Amino acid sequence: MTNQKEQRDAVRQRLLRCMAMAALLTGATIAQAQPRCVIDDTEQELCLAAPAQRIVSLSPGATELLFDAGAGAQIVGTVSFSDYPEAAQDIPRIGSYNRIDLESLLALRPDLIIAWHSGNPRGQVERLQRMGLPVYYTEPRSFAQIASTLLRLGRLAGREETAETAAAALERDVAALAERYAEAEPVRVFYQIWDEPLMTINDTHFISEAIRLCGGVNIFGTLPRLTPTLDPETVLEADPQAIIAGGMGEAEQAWALGWRRYDALQAVQQGHLFFVPPSLLQRPTVRLLSGTRALCTHLQAVRDGD
Repeated sequence: MTNQKEQRDAVRQRLLRCMAMAALLTGATIAQAQPRCVIDDTEQELCLAAPAQRIVSLSPGATELLFDAGAGAQIVGTVSFSDYPEAAQDIPRIGSYNRIDLESLLALRPDLIIAWHSGNPRGQVERLQRMGLPVYYTEPRSFAQIASTLLRLGRLAGREETAETAAAALERDVAALAERYAEAEPVRVFYQIWDEPLMTINDTHFISEAIRLCGGVNIFGTLPRLTPTLDPETVLEADPQAIIAGGMGEAEQAWALGWRRYDALQAVQQGHLFFVPPSLLQRPTVRLLSGTRALCTHLQAVRDGD
């Protein structure tokens, strides 16, 4: 009799465990089936019926952010210069950020496209939208918007937990950097993103936020355009304490060194001509924090007279 009761209890326990597991699976299925809606950086709402599994990224920065959000394995296509992390180098290419091969893109059967609002050809992306393909426009201009982008990409890809962890870590590290340099002596900075034509950034650009975090002052921050074009005489008149150059490739460019012929500049007299790899400071990704730390080191060298 005792054995029969024990057997019935064991069967009942197994049944309860199975019912609980079924409830969990049903709940997960319902959660997966619920529409996933986000607002992109153009204030457009995008809703997916289920997490995206075949994502095409149309900029190197978007590719990095997808990996940071935990969705790297779901990227089926991207553009040239999408070289980080290492796994991104194996993703099929569908052209460049400013010239997309639409036939190759469509052959990948994407269920989500991450577009760069100010960089991708507007006509081509709008054509994809007219075909009914879901397009999320990204254009982060600050560390806070990078963190927000991580969360939104994580939601679209069903990787919320990874994205939330990455966003929280970024916000924590940015706050620590801001606190470290909050009382630092200001350094007047000219940041050069291109040489011919000579181009810089204004204060609405994320690079300018990096400069501010380090206690620097962007000498052309008040100009109206995001990436103003200048002439050397304008830089000479502004007389920055430090000149920092980026570029297109990762090897140090001769751009900063080219300023040496202008020996009236403070930055030249003191030897404060610096280079930061563009992938660390010219892409709105989590690695922008690494580029900002390098920038802070350079500006501290200016303060220390090194």
